[in-house]
Amino acid sequence: MSSRAEGQERGRTAARGGVAVGLVCTLVLAGAGYVAWELRGIAANRADGDPARGVYQQDPERADRTASAVLDGIVREDPEPATDGKDFAGGGAVNWRSAGWEPSDPLQARPAPAEPAIGALFSPGNDGDPDHHCSGVVVHSPGGDLVATAAHCVHGGGFRTNLAFVPGYRDGIAPYGVWVPTRIDVDPRWTADQDPDHDIAFLRLRRPGYPGQRLEDVTGAETIAFGSELPVPARLVGYPNFSEQPLDCRTTARPAGATQLRLDCADVPNGTSGGPVLTDGHTLIGVIGGRDGGGDDETSYSIRFGDGIRALYERSTRP
Repeated sequence: MSSRAEGQERGRTAARGGVAVGLVCTLVLAGAGYVAWELRGIAANRADGDPARGVYQQDPERADRTASAVLDGIVREDPEPATDGKDFAGGGAVNWRSAGWEPSDPLQARPAPAEPAIGALFSPGNDGDPDHHCSGVVVHSPGGDLVATAAHCVHGGGFRTNLAFVPGYRDGIAPYGVWVPTRIDVDPRWTADQDPDHDIAFLRLRRPGYPGQRLEDVTGAETIAFGSELPVPARLVGYPNFSEQPLDCRTTARPAGATQLRLDCADVPNGTSGGPVLTDGHTLIGVIGGRDGGGDDETSYSIRFGDGIRALYERSTRP
């Protein structure tokens, strides 16, 4: 190769290098801009509430805007036939005390039918999460308006202000409406330092445009239990981030130390956090969360429902 040709080749190489460096710089700057934009979105959808008590009272107008945002292109309402509150049995709910319960084989989560009392948590807006990012379950309460989920789903850097719950969600449809918090309760030990032994939240909900309607009357509810003996047959249910239907797995809830439940089952991905851990058909003994943010590809966790969770539940049901 002549010296001229060598010079031309070096020039092309330098040009390619310059383009590559320029592209990297552009990507870095664009990435930094995106991160800043995302952080602004997160901050815009957080509020301090009362961290010393672990309570956030939602602003009604902000909640109404959230419901409108969910219904404006994310999901649509398509009511299920009326059940009059008489039959809310989910397709996977089995009373193991009587008959019919067997663990999943293989021990792996699989798609499951949607159930009225179990749903997805949505957070519309530029907050760094997909449209729905966690799961929740309707819990029987005196007011008929309570949902349980993981604390890390509703509080991190402050309380989320853009939450909506869609019970029975499937394929872009909200068959039982879109519900928004009036109040969120977590343990102050969670707001202080995200203690994984207190990774649970209770949300009191209302349905915008339907004054006086009670969630539990529409969907039914699971009954919460405290101090359950372990090990015990259990079923976990949740909505993966990018799935339009829930998955479930039947396994065994075992103790993981004094404060956590361990549930061995593969393929339980992000988004299932806050989903219920059920035993004996419709008895709630946990929500996916706790240790390691809820687990890994092989094992899920929940906090154990003891006296502290009972106190939080009772506080959340009081006016």
